[in-house]
Amino acid sequence: MEIEIYADVVCPWCYIGKRRLEKALDSYPGDVTIRYRPFQLDPSPVPHPVPTIEALAHKFGGPERARQITEHTAQTAARDGLDIDFARSLAANTFDAHRVVQLADQVGKSGEMVEALYEAHFVDGVDVGSHKELARLAGTIGLDEAEAAEYLQSGGGAEEVRAALAEARELGITAVPMFIFAGKYGVSGAQEVATLLEVLAEVEKREAAATS
Repeated sequence: MEIEIYADVVCPWCYIGKRRLEKALDSYPGDVTIRYRPFQLDPSPVPHPVPTIEALAHKFGGPERARQITEHTAQTAARDGLDIDFARSLAANTFDAHRVVQLADQVGKSGEMVEALYEAHFVDGVDVGSHKELARLAGTIGLDEAEAAEYLQSGGGAEEVRAALAEARELGITAVPMFIFAGKYGVSGAQEVATLLEVLAEVEKREAAATS
């Protein structure tokens, strides 16, 4: 079964959703292939890194509301074994981060790249809009850092990412994470592990019936 994950690397619920899916797959006996698809929560340029808290305060009506939202999200993440530090994270345009995921996908390491980006953004406070940092992160998963830097500088993967973002819009995806099972069945949000296991079983059942 193929599962496409539409997500953004600065989306905390995408990070949580990814971890929950991984836990579900640990208990699922079937063969699954994961495909990572790009989505941008905010495609606006970010000329200079700003703290995520500051960006959220502008978006949600003030620092107090931003604090409430981030505390709730961080507590939820912690229950899933994830450390999310909004005090360190930086707002960033993620277009180039998605390009690096495309690069990693060429050698079968897109999952490792996505995980490295989540950890860099949410744990280490790395600017995931920076070419220098993106190339460095590519190096941490075994890609050639200099080649990744050249790829970013040359605009490599840009057309593919634009096309994929357009495809997400055409599919009507407006919120992430969005999981597409077997190219047909969409499930949105960071669903609980038990729910994802139910979805996997139901999709398997339907696909088996369709081919019998």
